[in-house]
Amino acid sequence: MILLDTCTLLWLVLDQSGLSSRAKQKIQEQAGSLHVSAISAFEIGQKASSGKLKLKLKPVAWFPRACELHGLQVLSLTAESALAASALPALHKDPFDRLLIATAITSGLTILTPDEKIRQYPKLKCFW
Repeated sequence: MILLDTCTLLWLVLDQSGLSSRAKQKIQEQAGSLHVSAISAFEIGQKASSGKLKLKLKPVAWFPRACELHGLQVLSLTAESALAASALPALHKDPFDRLLIATAITSGLTILTPDEKIRQYPKLKCFW
């Protein structure tokens, strides 16, 4: 089972040219067992509010529609994942990414990400 990083989700929905050929293949192979985190919804909302991300719909409509169209299951942030994120080594400073890393580890998911810093975490299963 796969957890999409926020940038991977955005590329999947908005511009698939950002996805590696291996990532595209993995998404096709894992259709029906792809996950996104509620943290990505928050991150997308923040980016849209700050003007760093342009969407045709407001994030409150865009995110659930994107999940429905691509068959993505949304994972809530659990206390276990939040606490695990706070205990991670400081290899990555981005709090959103640290929460995604912890979610993948505590949920036993492989994270689909191009982010080199994320891929440095030893207990994390990654693919790109």
